[in-house]
Amino acid sequence: MYAAKKFAVAGATGRLGRHIVDRLERDGHDVVAMSRSQGVDLVTGEGLDAALDGVDVVIDAATGSSPDEQAATSYFTAATRNLQQASDRAGVERIVVISIVGSDRFSGGGPYGGYYVAKVAQERAMLAGPVPVQIVRATQFHEFVGQLVDWGRQGDVSYVPRIRTQLLAASALAEVVVDIATGRRAADPMVEVAGTRVERLDEVARLLAARRGEPQRIEVVSDPTDPDRELFETDGLLPGPDAIITGPTFEQWLKTDVPSTTAA
Repeated sequence: MYAAKKFAVAGATGRLGRHIVDRLERDGHDVVAMSRSQGVDLVTGEGLDAALDGVDVVIDAATGSSPDEQAATSYFTAATRNLQQASDRAGVERIVVISIVGSDRFSGGGPYGGYYVAKVAQERAMLAGPVPVQIVRATQFHEFVGQLVDWGRQGDVSYVPRIRTQLLAASALAEVVVDIATGRRAADPMVEVAGTRVERLDEVARLLAARRGEPQRIEVVSDPTDPDRELFETDGLLPGPDAIITGPTFEQWLKTDVPSTTAA
């Protein structure tokens, strides 16, 4: 079993990263939280060498700020190149990178699929680097629902895309990621993590609106010009049979973790 002494977490203040940092610290590990607010910029490389000094394992939970395929690809490839090179200089033993279930099935060109294409570019750039990599592909987060509801809001109606997925709590994914990174859970070079149940985005969005106490109507939209539409609406975002399955369900999560406004 691998016993790491020191971890660095990229994207440490993000939706997933903060849960990873909390779990590592709760378990008594030495953790370096890397984010721009901490003086570490993955795209420019600023602060990376100092942050990775003495680090055994890097967990890359950073996300791009744009869903645009070109912008996201530029971000991920630059950040990955710098992270790999700095990790190699620091003697890091491996990098655990978070990606998305089904990302390699999408062609891009539509309003959503481009980000998935960018994540595949990130995976390839990671695997091409000198430091060994484990890829953890996850399904969409429970928190993702609130984000899409708010993005699609027009007056008292929110228009959400027709999507089938196996939603997962960010905190639950963090538990699995930490177990893999610490060696507590044996894992293949690429693994999938998903929630317990296949759900439709519009159905869980209605549950969210009711939990928030909003008189908001949820309407489903489907873009016939999107080349990836069928993947989103059928099984393109669903995991394979060997995926790690973990709760809570969306309804259970709603009772304890859901904010009254957009999840950050």
